[in-house]
Amino acid sequence: MVASLRLPSLTSLLFPATTRYPAALRRTVCLRNRPASGFASGTAASTDAHRLRSKQAVTPRSQDFNAWYLDVIASAELADHGPVRGTMVIRPYGYAIWEAIQEYLNVKFKETGHSNMYFPQKEASHVEGFSPELALVTVGGGSELEEKLVVRPTSETIVNHMFTQWIHSYRDLPLMINQWVNVTRWEMRTKPFIRTLEFLWQEGHTAHATPEEAEKEAKQMIEIYTRFAFEQTAIPVIGGRKSKLETFAGADKTYTIEAMMGDRKALQAGTSHNLGQNFSRAFGTQFQDENGERQHVWQTSWAVSTRFVGGIIMTHGDDTGLMLPPKIAPIQVVIVPIWKKETEKTGVLSAASSVKEVLQAAGVRAKLDDTSERTAGWKFNFWEMKGVPIRIEIGPRDVSSNCVVVSRRDIPGKAGKVFGISMEPSTLVAYVKEKLDEIQSSLLEKAVSFRDSNIVDVNSYEELKVAISSGKWARGPWSASDSDEQRVKEETGATIRCFPFEQTQGIKTCLMTGNRAEEVAIFAKSY
Repeated sequence: MVASLRLPSLTSLLFPATTRYPAALRRTVCLRNRPASGFASGTAASTDAHRLRSKQAVTPRSQDFNAWYLDVIASAELADHGPVRGTMVIRPYGYAIWEAIQEYLNVKFKETGHSNMYFPQKEASHVEGFSPELALVTVGGGSELEEKLVVRPTSETIVNHMFTQWIHSYRDLPLMINQWVNVTRWEMRTKPFIRTLEFLWQEGHTAHATPEEAEKEAKQMIEIYTRFAFEQTAIPVIGGRKSKLETFAGADKTYTIEAMMGDRKALQAGTSHNLGQNFSRAFGTQFQDENGERQHVWQTSWAVSTRFVGGIIMTHGDDTGLMLPPKIAPIQVVIVPIWKKETEKTGVLSAASSVKEVLQAAGVRAKLDDTSERTAGWKFNFWEMKGVPIRIEIGPRDVSSNCVVVSRRDIPGKAGKVFGISMEPSTLVAYVKEKLDEIQSSLLEKAVSFRDSNIVDVNSYEELKVAISSGKWARGPWSASDSDEQRVKEETGATIRCFPFEQTQGIKTCLMTGNRAEEVAIFAKSY
């Protein structure tokens, strides 16, 4: 029998589950013999699997957003359908985006005093309340296991087990660690990158001597996530505090960054939890303070996952495919040489190769597509699908004039194409870097404009219902009860995404009760 730790019912650390599964679905599973199926169930599963394997044209976003999303993932070669139900295989291009996320955050984590380490994937106990999402290993070496092993859904259990052994004195604090790992959640409805049976994430865990230190840490990490979203991915998230109902059940407070996707649904892109002493009391994680008294530590945990890749797709992509912000793009510039006659080939390829070397030496992630099996037009479409921010075209005339043609992915057609840019290294590098910065800024400005135009300020429940029914986010004063919040969810399908950190001043009146309200909340339907 698997040991169970009695804490309040815990939802997902990264994205709280909004559906509790019936008892019939809370079963022990043997991972070895799971049948293959799609990212969802039934007909939807086979349709999704087909889309991830298909090379068909991309469905227009306005026609079917989910079909468009799956088409882009397939055509841009980001991921493929895995052989086990609800899993995905992240392909090299998709994984390169995740690596860019890792590279930025790793630096920030270490700058703020955190160290990377690794905990085992399987453990002998789990937190009670996680059962619907657990996968258990029941057989090992051909024999039934006496002690069932939990495949990691999150790591509070094993982290606290080890913290209890490592922390003895105030001199051992703060203890601040992070790990980059895979986790398993037995999801019943899945969507690639957004919600899958297995996904990749980082999870940070810290222990502190005082509640003030833990609160400062929780807010610091959500600020790091916020800066990352704005500066690297050009996603204008809204940071704030979760409501009591939406707070991670093992936490005193949950802070979140909420992003508006292209279909105007909210995506919880990252969370940071002030766990208080909830876990340290359950595990007996204590230290001797400076006065010789035994105290329970104060803890935090925080995480982002590969769902950020899905957020990038759904924020910036268009009917042509993926559109990547330059700072997160694995390839920032693709160079396409063009020739018709064999006598032109050598000169064009030589010039194209020189351009690539110049850009790479300047720190630009450039790729030369010198394959001869495809036409230039096919290459244009292919790299546009993969969201490469800039395309440089070089033909015989360009070689003669020592110039190139530069096209921007974010401005379609002739409007985004500039002729006659000099190949002289300093001129070309300066121009390309300037345009990469412009694209980064332009994508953020466009996303901010889209977000702000789809948030409606409301002052009554009727106005909230109208806003949600039209697919928008509703923002209004809120001081109502948990039962009122649940009513909103049941009647509109929307939840409180957060109480934003940025609040308007002045006296407010709750949109539901008419009572005094200190804060405004944002309501939206979400993934």
